[in-house]
Amino acid sequence: MPKIDLRPLLQDNGSKIILFVWDGLGGIQGPGGKTELGAARTPNADRLLDSGTCGLLEPVYPGVTPGSGPGHLGLFGYDPIEYQIGRGALEAVGVGFDLQHGDVAARLNVCTLDAKGRITDRRAGRIASDESARIVARLAEAVREVDGVRVLWAPVKEHRALLVLRGEGLSDAIEDTDPQKEGVPPLDVRGRDGSKETARTAAIARKVLTQAMKVLAGEKKANGLLARGFARRPHWPTLQERFGLRAAVVAGTPMYRGVAQLVGMEALEAANDLPKDIASLAAAWDKYDFFFLHYKHTDKAGEDGDFDAKVRAIEQADAAIPALMNLGPDVLLITADHSTPSAMKAHSWHPVPVLLWAKTARRDGVETFDEVACLRGGLGQRPSTHLMPLALAHAGRLAKFGA
Repeated sequence: MPKIDLRPLLQDNGSKIILFVWDGLGGIQGPGGKTELGAARTPNADRLLDSGTCGLLEPVYPGVTPGSGPGHLGLFGYDPIEYQIGRGALEAVGVGFDLQHGDVAARLNVCTLDAKGRITDRRAGRIASDESARIVARLAEAVREVDGVRVLWAPVKEHRALLVLRGEGLSDAIEDTDPQKEGVPPLDVRGRDGSKETARTAAIARKVLTQAMKVLAGEKKANGLLARGFARRPHWPTLQERFGLRAAVVAGTPMYRGVAQLVGMEALEAANDLPKDIASLAAAWDKYDFFFLHYKHTDKAGEDGDFDAKVRAIEQADAAIPALMNLGPDVLLITADHSTPSAMKAHSWHPVPVLLWAKTARRDGVETFDEVACLRGGLGQRPSTHLMPLALAHAGRLAKFGA
């Protein structure tokens, strides 16, 4: 389908849109032949279908497993194939790090290695944030410069941390060292192209990680590092420029806050606690047109392989819907950035369910919000980049096209 420039059609009518993302919501059938969403009790989402419609979204492309960055960019209306970025830049922006021109940032997982250097836990038992901060402080004290390049460190949350290389002539064409599985050692640092800049940066990153591993060798859990998403900060058009929206993000995890800020959303107070986060959103209700509310716990349970915990997380998200509806949105969207089936303990390529509630929605007769039922919904199965134009249309923000 050809792309269309929506800017000539945009009209500001004061309407409000909420995008409520249940991270990693999609699943595959597990105990009892149901997905986690199918097994969960979601009376509030089901009730929205009385005046709404539903379907399934392809986050990137059929069969392609999305990272969190691409998954969210698609929901924001940005083609994730065109707008690509590594996770390092997202983390840096999300934690408020001053990522400068020429910097190369990488997201780190503090991990656990056995005596032979093999990964036994990619997240070091999801160590507490204060423990991670202590680890990062040790690294920041011990590894400050390598071959004339400054080495900067910052804690993020739990097992997550940030590494930034600052110097001249650096490249972000560096492969991840995280093999995305346990029982094997971290991957070597390698470049993705044959340039001198990439070769030099890879050599520096290799030295940095080698020195860091020596610093952490005596730690019981957090004795290793895995690097992902080497990236620079991009310059992208904002949601205001593309869709005429004053937008805000409420996300307690820096990575999701970061990707939202890169497309021009202003960050509101967030705590990864739905009642508090909704209160933060409500306090800013009059200032913005579009609100992105992120909910992490569904994804976390899926990655932990805990079917029952994911069901409970879904039910907690559903219980928050009345508080959002009480604010009086013109459009409420409930969906996910990707699927995280607990049976797979990882992101997957499966399409994600989406529910669109609006007074202008065409009812499709679907009565339950789950992956199987959504396939029969009026939205059908479509690219996630279609969600933003649909939200604008249902909010009355798009004028007629042509004579």
